[in-house]
Amino acid sequence: MQRLATLVIILSLLACQAIDSPDSSPTPEPTKNTMDLGNFSVSLAVKDLTESRDFYEKLGFQVSGGDATQNWLVLQNETTTIGLFQGMFDRNILTFNPGWSSDKETLPEFTDVREIQRLLKQRGLELTTEADEATTGPASLTLLDPDGNPILIDQHVK
Repeated sequence: MQRLATLVIILSLLACQAIDSPDSSPTPEPTKNTMDLGNFSVSLAVKDLTESRDFYEKLGFQVSGGDATQNWLVLQNETTTIGLFQGMFDRNILTFNPGWSSDKETLPEFTDVREIQRLLKQRGLELTTEADEATTGPASLTLLDPDGNPILIDQHVK
């Protein structure tokens, strides 16, 4: 009887070890739920463009685009991009640019904003503005996250 109990314990330990072992069974393939949205930046609604520019330059950002006379600038620090927009919109916006690298260079391959739009709709997301499906080239769409944060997917390239 004692031998049987010992055997049961050994088998139980072996079973537990097999379950905990990373090589015990093949890892299931992860579900591909990714979407190529392009270059990411945050578009900030600022009160004073000059003051905001000075602040972000002290953090190591440098102006890489925009037009201060039109109240907007794009600043970059390595691969991090922010846009400063004075008087153009009420809230900060998460911005994605299909077809652009972090250096604003056109990528040889990318997912067109209209394809992204179709995928978002298939996934049950409600868009607040839509790209015209009958067009090609530059277009954009917008949606809100569950907390009301605006997201802009803005394609500038053909």
